[in-house]
Amino acid sequence: MMRRIVVPAAALALFAAVPLLTGSGYLLGILIVTGIYTIVVTGLGILMGYAGQISLGHAAFFGLGGYAVAILTTSFRWPAPAALVAALVLPGIVAAVIGRPTLKLKELFLAMATLAFGILVHIFFNEGGKITGGPSGLSGVPYFKLGGLVFDRDTEFYYLVLAAVLLVFLAVKNLIDSRTGRALKAVRESEHAAEASGIDTAGLKLRAFVFSAVLAGLAGGLYAFYVTFVNPSPFSFHTSVQFVLMAVIGGLGTLWGPLLGTGVVVFLGEFLRWAVPLVIPDAGGEYQIIFFGMILVVLMVFRPEGLSRMIEMIRKGSVREGESSAS
Repeated sequence: MMRRIVVPAAALALFAAVPLLTGSGYLLGILIVTGIYTIVVTGLGILMGYAGQISLGHAAFFGLGGYAVAILTTSFRWPAPAALVAALVLPGIVAAVIGRPTLKLKELFLAMATLAFGILVHIFFNEGGKITGGPSGLSGVPYFKLGGLVFDRDTEFYYLVLAAVLLVFLAVKNLIDSRTGRALKAVRESEHAAEASGIDTAGLKLRAFVFSAVLAGLAGGLYAFYVTFVNPSPFSFHTSVQFVLMAVIGGLGTLWGPLLGTGVVVFLGEFLRWAVPLVIPDAGGEYQIIFFGMILVVLMVFRPEGLSRMIEMIRKGSVREGESSAS
């Protein structure tokens, strides 16, 4: 019991102390992006790890949240908190509308349907004219403001994202420990058995889909407030695939998996951006993608259960060894 409290508290204290330990805006920027992506991947982890549904279109929900904030704050002059709430609501409504017919599909067909949805939304971002700004996007998004506090520096925005990640973590922890969470676990183990026991699996999968879309919208809204600009590029199919990779590498159906998977993918990408040109002078982005893909393939081959579960197995093994030596 003590370990369950000490480890999260120590991790929170470490993350809270980062701005005090470093003055690097570059590092804070990476951590902010990692936190924003963690929110998306947490929702995707619920959808994939518990409801057993794959989505290759979550960048679309991420983008809907970002564009909702950009449009409402620049064109309609909405206050930042109201625009951020809209960034949660819009993807949730869209997910509820498309989720009912889409989630009736299985496996490859479901993946293709969500992929098609993501591509259609990305086309809308590109061809939306004055509404979305087209390929050039929308600029002039104001900094997030809450009362008299303006989050216009990396340090302040870092703490805002940290608070958002913590709230999402607590919400997911309560969800998993609730009756709905137990039903999701039953669906994960066997959908047919869960249906036979009286669980509304279709409704449960739809709620998980909507919940994951709401979290993606929240992340998109925070992203728009952070960069103060949105364009279609960050919301493409490539980003959707990255989200799935982050979820799988971290470990599906785990609390810490989204943070671990996102951290590995983001920092690995930044490391390769620096390291590849040292090995291959004048190397383009395609070389970075090749190395990135090779490393991820190795991770998936040797640790398909994900990093979070690997760490848990190591911890349990060390505990057993300690108990054996003590006896």
